[in-house]
Amino acid sequence: MKIDFEERLLRRHSGPLHINMAIPRLVETAIIRGEGILSTTGALRVSTGKYTGRSPNDKYIVDTPDVHHDIWWENNLRISEAAFDDLLQKTVDYLDNRELFVFEGFAGADAAHALPVRVINEYAWQNIFVQQLFLRAHDTGWTFPTVPGFTVIAAPGVKAVPERDGTNSEAFVIVNFPRKIVLIGGTQYAGEIKKSVFSVLNYLLPKQGILSMHCSANQGSKNDVSLFFGLSGTGKTSLSADPDRFLIGDDEHGWAESGVFNFEGGCYAKCINLSHENEPQIWDAIRFGAVLENTDIDPDSRTIDFASDALTENTRVAYPVHYIPNCIYPGAGQHPNTVIFLTADAFGVLPPIAKLSPEQAMYYFLSGYTSKLAGTERGITEPQATFSACFGSPFLPLHPMTYANLLKEKIARHQTRVFLINTGWQGGAYGIGKRISIQHTRRMVAAAMNGYLDYVDYEIDPVFNLPIPVRCPGIPDGILNPRASWSDPTAYHKSAVHLAGMFDKNFRKFTGIPKEVADSGPFAAKGIVDAG
Repeated sequence: MKIDFEERLLRRHSGPLHINMAIPRLVETAIIRGEGILSTTGALRVSTGKYTGRSPNDKYIVDTPDVHHDIWWENNLRISEAAFDDLLQKTVDYLDNRELFVFEGFAGADAAHALPVRVINEYAWQNIFVQQLFLRAHDTGWTFPTVPGFTVIAAPGVKAVPERDGTNSEAFVIVNFPRKIVLIGGTQYAGEIKKSVFSVLNYLLPKQGILSMHCSANQGSKNDVSLFFGLSGTGKTSLSADPDRFLIGDDEHGWAESGVFNFEGGCYAKCINLSHENEPQIWDAIRFGAVLENTDIDPDSRTIDFASDALTENTRVAYPVHYIPNCIYPGAGQHPNTVIFLTADAFGVLPPIAKLSPEQAMYYFLSGYTSKLAGTERGITEPQATFSACFGSPFLPLHPMTYANLLKEKIARHQTRVFLINTGWQGGAYGIGKRISIQHTRRMVAAAMNGYLDYVDYEIDPVFNLPIPVRCPGIPDGILNPRASWSDPTAYHKSAVHLAGMFDKNFRKFTGIPKEVADSGPFAAKGIVDAG
């Protein structure tokens, strides 16, 4: 029997219930409850325990007749309706008389497409997180409806029993589309709340002709908009937080008929090795109201050690977007002039920047190549090559061609330029070469956005078929061509051909791809370049 969780948790709840509690009160409550401590900056520092990153093997979609034929099941784990109902009952029983914190707000800064979201939290600090990451009703001026578009129940204290509940571990993140519920248990990592709502939007919006995107966005003084696609750790947040531009959002956006809009009202930035010199805007945003996850902190002085990975390399800070001085809130802008695909290439063979044709834009969007960086997911301790369709396959309920076709249509209609930028290694693979300087990357990004690279000559990389600019303002000779940065040309060629073959192997899993798109990938993968 389907239980009425709202009746149990909201209308007849026997414990304390706080709806849209003010951030200062939530901070005080979290400290009193022993959930966290204040750092010298005023930010609340918390530990998420065993789970310090997302847990993809514990994320499920309820397999119902309503969605069965829509879901990309090769990419998503399924769970039965009965198993979901049992875990929901278990969760509601657990929360029945506990103190609960409820947020009622929106995901989506476009009033025509905003999703009303209610989040029910067991922890006060997680309620701070959702208040900072989503859009608050009183900030937007929108009225929260009687019935939300989706409800998220986050109860880390509820642990699944795999042999009984049909899960892979004690943790579970379950999306039930017909019931409009996200159920989270067993993990304290707040990123699961954020990304589960993103997954919901990735199902709902494409059905309305809106491209949902794992990207950051900013806007220049002439209202020119740039998008930055990439997996966690590739630089979306850092590169979009540009003091010379206006931040629209740092991670998740929609591209509708009216333009681009942010799904969120805040930012969730990585903190490992954070410095004021390289990322001043993020540094200054770590203040009262922000939540620090798993950063190392001196228990006496309460000073943060950003260089420490004692708990994880995936240290994080969540803060409202208005903590960035030059932000746009709610985040919305015109159709983008520039799209940038970010990749952290651990092999050190992709160029720091390349301009993509429309066919190459489709190819590299579907490929979604990067390296998973340490700590982003459980079990990842050093960079690993990965291909993540649309630069976000863990969050895609639908087949990637759904999103790729929308991207193709939109960049063609709006004449959007597209670049591939490598924020990873050069001069050698990870462990031998060096990470590309963020200052150099910023200069290349600026040249791409301001149109400078529209008027320079290009040379074609013989392995990857990528047009590489021969010059870029502020970039020394030998930086733009990856082959020139290696001391051993033979070693470079071997590594490049190996990666090109990986591209080809990955791309073969896609069917129904136009020939001109498939042919725009690496030459080496097609045997044109001598693999010796």
